Amino acid sequence: MKTSFSLYLSMTKMLNEILKLSEAERILLVEAIWDSIGQKGVSENLSEAQELELKKRLESYQNDPENLLTWDEVKASLRK
Repeated sequence: MKTSFSLYLSMTKMLNEILKLSEAERILLVEAIWDSIGQKGVSENLSEAQELELKKRLESYQNDPENLLTWDEVKASLRK
């Protein structure tokens, strides 16, 4: 396993190489990294009940996307 210092040096070297890329190439790299994080999915850290609730809410939204509350409406309902 790498030590913190050697990991830091490795990351610094990698960052220096990344900064040599054009802006467009760096954007593509960030998108690829972001997509790879999303592929694992949030569900890895969710309980089965949480995952089912998210699926239920997504289905509800997909069936009626206009049936939403604004953030102000949500806050107001919490103050009651």
